[in-house]
Amino acid sequence: MPSPSAASTSSSPSPFSLWRIAVPAFGPSLLFGLGEGAILPIVPLTARDLGASVPIAALMVALIGIGSLLSNIPASLITMRWGERWAIVAAGVWSGLGMLICVRTSHLGLFAAGCFMVGMSQAVYNLARQSYMTEAVPFAYRARALSTLGGVMRIGMFGGPFLAAAAVHAFGLAAAYWVGIAAVLGAAAIGARIPDLEVPPAAPGQVQARTTILSTLRDHRRVFLTLGLGVLLVSAVRASRQAVIPLWADHLALAPSTASLVYGLAGGVDMLVFYPAGKVMDQKGRRWVAVPSMLVMGLAMLLMPLTSGVAAFLIASLAIGFGNGIGSGMIMTLGADHSPRHGRAQFLGVWRLMSDIGSSSGPALLSFLAASLSLGAGIAVTGLVAFAAAGALAYWIPQRPVS
Repeated sequence: MPSPSAASTSSSPSPFSLWRIAVPAFGPSLLFGLGEGAILPIVPLTARDLGASVPIAALMVALIGIGSLLSNIPASLITMRWGERWAIVAAGVWSGLGMLICVRTSHLGLFAAGCFMVGMSQAVYNLARQSYMTEAVPFAYRARALSTLGGVMRIGMFGGPFLAAAAVHAFGLAAAYWVGIAAVLGAAAIGARIPDLEVPPAAPGQVQARTTILSTLRDHRRVFLTLGLGVLLVSAVRASRQAVIPLWADHLALAPSTASLVYGLAGGVDMLVFYPAGKVMDQKGRRWVAVPSMLVMGLAMLLMPLTSGVAAFLIASLAIGFGNGIGSGMIMTLGADHSPRHGRAQFLGVWRLMSDIGSSSGPALLSFLAASLSLGAGIAVTGLVAFAAAGALAYWIPQRPVS
């Protein structure tokens, strides 16, 4: 007969492991990233084939971001109504339908609608996956889980264009969209198999008030007006980095192959450091990663206009990639930390809206400054914005995470 100690040991729950939930938790993110990454380089080329001018072709790409920006609040309502699991499934199906419209239509207006649908699905998926992981993962592993979630999505976005390139080479331009459709429908299929989350019961004798977007803004206005503004600045800097490296490479008159290699190496560094950074956030606190992330990116962007050769340009680009990489999942983690148990979807919808506003305004500011002053001045100002973001995060992130 086993001893009581042995019995208690055998019946005690095993410790939580991210590896055990890797496929259902991170598989959809990898596939969703592959799907979007596969079509992004092809969208402007398809638009040009449909008769669009160069500015209109660029607008087709922007419509994906605009669709995401405008759909954050509706995404919170969808997630609240259907639950995280079915919101993830719906996002994959809707994205696949948008891509199908893009590949089958010969009308530029319908093509634009398909691109907008892909952006809409992006908002729904991102919010639902963040909400699900916030509930499903123990607090002690939250930053690692959300950093991995962001990192896996980036790996998919990085690999998608290579899969699309092979498909396009073999079967033509339309093949990229079929790769994307297969990937996002695969994400939906895996998402359909994840278990539903249990709705927390209300306290005995207590009736929970109905949560709305307006009540969420009112009840959490201090967080949105302090840490939320810091997150907006972070998003502006991180979105700008995607234009800074290729634009400065062009300024230095580097060969396109060299510019692509530097951009790829920076992306590789970006993808290597997300898990260690998440572990530091879990064990030491969010400030230990959030603030250095912005300081490294700010310093690298201030030094970027001073570079005049390939070696210095590569070092600055790698530093930008490293700073961005350690910040993977940072915005999602901070949003999860401050989101209430009741009304979480609405809170995260507003949180993601602020993040997307920053992502849209950062490249716009860089473009305005480059046109009115110079490209170097625009990059340097973006670096100063990163320092401002670091200061805001250092001041407003709590010493200990809010569980």
